[in-house]
Amino acid sequence: MKRPGSFDRPTLPGPGERGKGPAAPSGRKSAGSTGRKPSSSSPRDARTEPIVVQSDALASVSGIRSGKDGAAPAEKSGAAAAGAVLRGARRARKRFERAEVRRFTWRSRRRRTIWTVALGSSVVLLGGVIAAAYSPLMALRTIDVVGADRVGTEQVVGALDDQIGTPLPLIDFTRVKEQLASFTLIESFVTESRPPGTLVVRIVEREPIGVITSETGFDLVDAAGVRIESSAERPAGYPQIEAPDGVGSAGFLAAGEVIHALPDGIRTELDSVAAATTDDVTLGLIGGAKVVWGSAEQSELKAVVLAALMVGHPTGSVNEYDVSSPNSAVLR
Repeated sequence: MKRPGSFDRPTLPGPGERGKGPAAPSGRKSAGSTGRKPSSSSPRDARTEPIVVQSDALASVSGIRSGKDGAAPAEKSGAAAAGAVLRGARRARKRFERAEVRRFTWRSRRRRTIWTVALGSSVVLLGGVIAAAYSPLMALRTIDVVGADRVGTEQVVGALDDQIGTPLPLIDFTRVKEQLASFTLIESFVTESRPPGTLVVRIVEREPIGVITSETGFDLVDAAGVRIESSAERPAGYPQIEAPDGVGSAGFLAAGEVIHALPDGIRTELDSVAAATTDDVTLGLIGGAKVVWGSAEQSELKAVVLAALMVGHPTGSVNEYDVSSPNSAVLR
């Protein structure tokens, strides 16, 4: 330790000189004056130097070692400021980390939000539709019948009136089919629900193609042989079908195919159709002429050829048109 400039090291008395007062200076130089370091082996030559401690250092040390309020006010304020800075840095770091997480996950969060909103909307919409569909607001109140001509509209509505009051999604369409099957004039039908309370029934009636003789007179039938109506007199505008094996036979079905293939201009001139088998269909015209048709194959082409022959050779001038081979038709 550096010795203060004003400090003079005192001369300590030797062992024999203790108690005699200060020693007189001698002519022999001391170990300190010669510049040689005193030997540590000789206790006689050991020297000690007092250490001067400044008063401000003592005050600081005493302040640190004092009681509860030992820290100086300046040190307290510095520690508080450092803690505040540290806490602010931590909060800033957390905010930065959260911002980075949001920046890198915004696409997934956006997709998740879209899916959540879409799913929620679908569930709400489905629930609303189901609730409305099965509520009394959707109960059947009106039945509209479309396409009925020979069939009475009131009869169809009366057959389906047990469905009145039923919610549209709960209508028993199997029961509807059974009820409409009792009408022989109905060939097919289609139902359509129109909210809030209307059921539309579109009917396709059977198309009559001719008449057959029966025990009661004449039966108007369609191509399948289903009787549409019966009367004691022959209905006008329909040819008489002669099938020895009866309705539903191969000859009757072939005659029905030929009648369907004829254009309206020739069908109005038709008086009778005879078919014992599928290959010998013969047409009788009102003027008395006969048409040898043959089988029901190529009926469309045969109808075109027959119409052309009848334009050039009217029925009064020809007794027989043979279109069994449409590529080589014959007039007789």
